[in-house]
Order: sequence, then C-alpha cells, then structure tokens
Amino acid sequence: MNRTYLRRTIRVGVSLAVAIGLAACGSDHQAGAGHDRPGTPSASAFSGESAASNAADVMFAQMMIPHHEQAVEMADLAATRASDPEVKQLAVQIKDAQAPEIAQLKTWLTQWGAPMPTASGDGHGTDHGTPEMDHEMPGMMSDADMAKLAGASGMEFDRQFLTMMIAHHEGAVAMSEEETGQGANPDAKALAQRIIATQQAEIDTMKKILARI
Repeated sequence: MNRTYLRRTIRVGVSLAVAIGLAACGSDHQAGAGHDRPGTPSASAFSGESAASNAADVMFAQMMIPHHEQAVEMADLAATRASDPEVKQLAVQIKDAQAPEIAQLKTWLTQWGAPMPTASGDGHGTDHGTPEMDHEMPGMMSDADMAKLAGASGMEFDRQFLTMMIAHHEGAVAMSEEETGQGANPDAKALAQRIIATQQAEIDTMKKILARI
C-alpha cells in the first residue's frame, strides 16, 4: 500500500467517523426533545433571561401587580385629600416604593412568557381566562371601598386611608410570605422578602398614626 493511498484512506475514515458522531448527536437531541432531562428545567418551569421560575412565582407577580396598583391609586388620593402630614408623607413613601416594583414584576412576566394580569372589575381578583388565576387577593379593596375613600377628605380620609392601607399591606405581606415558601425564582423571592420587611414596618407606623388621630 503506497503512502498516497494510505493518506486517502485515513481522510475517508475520519470523515466517516465525524459524520457518524454528528448523526448520533442529532439522534440523541431528537430523542430528548419534549422530555425532561437531568440538569434542565422541567416542562412546568418558566424560563427567561432571569433564573427559571415556577407557577408560584408567576402567580405572585400576576397578583402583586394589581395589588400594588391599587395601593398607588390610594396613595394618589392622599395627595389631595389627606390632612395629616404623616399620612401624606407615608402615601408618597408607598408610591415611591411600589411603582418601581410594579415595573419589575411586569418585566419578569414578560421574561417568563406569562400573561399580564387584567383587573376583574370587582377589586378582588384578576381574570386571565385561566383556572389558576381564579384566586382572591388578600387585602384588596372593593370598588365600593375605593369610591368611599375617594369621597372622603380631611381627618375622615386619613382614618379611612390608614384603616384600608393596613389591611391592604397585611394582604401583601401574606402573599409575599407564600412566595418565599413556594417560589423558585431567587429575585422574586428577594422582592417578596423586601415587601414583607417594608410593609410590615409601614403597618406599624400606620397603627401608631391611627391611634394618635
């Protein structure tokens, strides 16, 4: 066997081995498609630019967005209706904290490929056309509650605002505690922890103001 023939035989053998290897890889990839494999997120997990998230994380974001939006709406009312300086200051504090959190929660839902919440109109839930969203959000005010608050002013508004916002915050704390226990996304769980700490402190402050006025 001459050297030219030997080199040609080696090249053919290498090419054939590469082709067989690529075919095997493609076959393995197809066989694994649609099935959970070790080291990869399960079919039930949501993936995005951030860490993978589970159904609890999605529920937390979908529910906390309208919950926060209502708190911001209440805070906006305080700007023109509240009479106590501490109530006015607290309302600004609440809006400044929760408005950016709403934006963050919406960003996560987009990354996770999950739908944005749509208000149901009764102040107690959201309507997404999916069974998992038939869930009451604790602490949410009804439309009647919001109308009553909007119709008040001065000291009457201050008392109503504080009473309603305490209940509203307690609901947010409960939802956040559920997220810390059941969620998977580290960023969402960190936000839930921050909400617990911030809003519990505000609850304590509001109770002191309510006792004073």
